[in-house]
Amino acid sequence: MAAQTFRAAIALLGALLFTALSQSTSTQPPKNDLFLVNHGRPLLDAHNCYPDDPHYTNRLDRALKLKLPIAIEQDIAPYRDPATGDVIPKVNHSAKATASEPTLRAHFFERVRPIIEQALKSEPGTWPVIVLHFDFKNNDPELLRAVWKLLGEYESWITTAPKTANDGDLAPFQWKPLLVLTEDNDMQEKVFYRDLPVGERLRVFGSAHTDRTMLQGLSEKRADYLEAHVEPKRLLTSSATNYRRWWNNSWWVVEEGGQRKAGDWTSEDRARLDSLVTHAHQLGYWIRFYTLDGFSPSESQGWNKGYNFGSHPAVEKRWQAAWESGVNMIATDQYELLAQFMERLKRN
Repeated sequence: MAAQTFRAAIALLGALLFTALSQSTSTQPPKNDLFLVNHGRPLLDAHNCYPDDPHYTNRLDRALKLKLPIAIEQDIAPYRDPATGDVIPKVNHSAKATASEPTLRAHFFERVRPIIEQALKSEPGTWPVIVLHFDFKNNDPELLRAVWKLLGEYESWITTAPKTANDGDLAPFQWKPLLVLTEDNDMQEKVFYRDLPVGERLRVFGSAHTDRTMLQGLSEKRADYLEAHVEPKRLLTSSATNYRRWWNNSWWVVEEGGQRKAGDWTSEDRARLDSLVTHAHQLGYWIRFYTLDGFSPSESQGWNKGYNFGSHPAVEKRWQAAWESGVNMIATDQYELLAQFMERLKRN
């Protein structure tokens, strides 16, 4: 009996030790204030929301007519002023802009001024009303510094956070009506984060590195398969940082070959989407997917065929899955259609 009691005591001690070690080594995701945006609900991201020169100049107008908050994507390219030699940020889908294309200042910041100034009179609990999403088509440091300077002129509008001494310490946001995000690029991180002294306020927040090294050297077919089946932890390997707070993904990581090769939406596809979202959230990241469209040729307003599932029913299945799975930003060119669909989902 004594031996049995001793063995039971040892077993209990081992269990308690295991529990204590598990608790001491378990990690919680970094506290990322992005999860407070829109009260945690998914956000519509108005993809390519700038003129497709000389066509479709009303994209920003269309987006701003929708219910706020909303995310708005602006692709950025440099234009060198021949008179001054200064680099001016312009909205453009190419690596360099021309004299005729609109500036980021005029096209976006001054267009949203009435909305932002009205929002500043409201309660901070409604902020941000707009998430500005940059897609840089050129990462020349001159362009990045010009954008940083421009953001400084509008800093009273912009959600900021202080730079911390340790990347892993995510500072709380000082909320304002506009939140600015950018994508994954080391030069952007240098200009927008690394070059700043500790304590200076960040005006823009970057996305995570996606590890695609396992795809190198593979055939196109094999790479497409692996990208849609590899474990999420191999694609995203590190936790959110004070600067890198979200994860940006093409739909190719969900369905093999992306939108054009997607067949019926299946339970396996949904499980794949859920696994990616869960992994991102466990590491403290917001997650975005681009670009979820479903249109006929007659509906297209200059939209990329590579993002097209082919019909409203096909894309709506993905929109609903993204909503239910907790995707934080859902990018589409069909702004009005997704906005209406999300309103229906809210009511259900």
